[in-house]
Amino acid sequence: MPRTHRRHAPALLVPLLLCVGLLAGCANPARGSADDDPTRPVTLRFWHGWSEKNEVKAIDESIARFERLHPDIRVKATGNVSDATAGQALRAGGSDAPDVVSSFTTDNVGQYCFSGMWADLDPFMRKSGLDKRKVFPKTLLAYTSYEGKQCALPLLADAYGLYYNKDAFEKAGISRPPRTMSEFREDAVKLTRRTSGGSYRQLGYMPDFRFYQNSPDRLFAQWAPRYFDAEGKAHLADSPDTKEFFRVQRDLISAQGGYGPLEKFRTTFGDEMSSQNAFLTGKVAMHMDGEWRGLMLNEAKPSFRWATAPMPVPDDRPDTYGRGYLTGTVAGIAHSSKHQNAAWELLKFLTADTGQVVAFANAIHNLPSTNAALASPELDREPAFRTFLDIAANPHSTGMPPSVNGGQYIVSLRDFSYDVEAGRVHDLAKGLRRLDRQIDDDNLQSRN
Repeated sequence: MPRTHRRHAPALLVPLLLCVGLLAGCANPARGSADDDPTRPVTLRFWHGWSEKNEVKAIDESIARFERLHPDIRVKATGNVSDATAGQALRAGGSDAPDVVSSFTTDNVGQYCFSGMWADLDPFMRKSGLDKRKVFPKTLLAYTSYEGKQCALPLLADAYGLYYNKDAFEKAGISRPPRTMSEFREDAVKLTRRTSGGSYRQLGYMPDFRFYQNSPDRLFAQWAPRYFDAEGKAHLADSPDTKEFFRVQRDLISAQGGYGPLEKFRTTFGDEMSSQNAFLTGKVAMHMDGEWRGLMLNEAKPSFRWATAPMPVPDDRPDTYGRGYLTGTVAGIAHSSKHQNAAWELLKFLTADTGQVVAFANAIHNLPSTNAALASPELDREPAFRTFLDIAANPHSTGMPPSVNGGQYIVSLRDFSYDVEAGRVHDLAKGLRRLDRQIDDDNLQSRN
């Protein structure tokens, strides 16, 4: 199982565990030091979240490569570590706390930078001559910094695109995947097949936000939304894109039978990670998912031909087709570490060494997170995976902006979106203004 799936739904609650009720502790991380000599023998502690057998093997191989280059630095890796556990250790400090830590939750970067729990990396990069703007894609740099502080670097990435059933497309007379939201709606209707009893045999696309990876922020990325204005205030109610996004999503629901019937059909779907996955069993013909799904489909050997494409874009922005939602693992140096220079050597190797990034990406079937690795001839480039490489390289692709209260604003958007799709929000403009106030209040509370 790719580590990505454990991140995206439950991890949105992690910010609450990190700092709510413990904000004073978050603002006072244990003090470390950058006075160490990285050429002297030392043992570093590296905490990460990977736990599957192939993932741990890839981490161990990465560490072995690093230790061959740095024989005086030994690395003790600890896997399957949650953000909450790492946060507690970083606040406490001490000899058992990690020196280098990674997180699957880009949403928490704002907290790591604002609280000071993760060290500012710009001085280390300047000292070693690493030009971050040349090494890392712009979007990935954006979600690893907060208010000008680069406290994290990207460590592989994920992109979201469209998986589609080629046999179903051929049967419905559709020659290519949809590129605009209007084409998306038309194809979803053509691909929807009913049973004699009026239920569904196959749905063109399941638009409900509770379905698998359909968190609203991922589809909303096709509009490149501005969540916050220049002063950091929530900006959703003032943006026409927000209203258009909800109109498109509700139109997809209406065109395929309405929210009630769709939700009833959704309850017949198997678990996302099981052999009864709705796309794998042919219950949905188009599906938004990440690059990892291709490897799983290859292993499952479905009974139909499938392919990948970028998600459609708004009708008035056809030139941005190819964009998508980006996220990924982030890594940083613990402010509490007494060996920050040695820790930088490890972090720099894991995140910026082209050969290492390519080898790690190939091993766990995730996207590399440097410009050089994305262009490397050593990178696996089978057709389905190439789609996501192109999405990652597309200048229009976007991630979520960091916030001082982590991903709480995404949780608020998600909960509001559930109400919108279910028809419980009768005045969208008024509801969005209330959502903005809630986000601003939460951010203010996190700063005080």
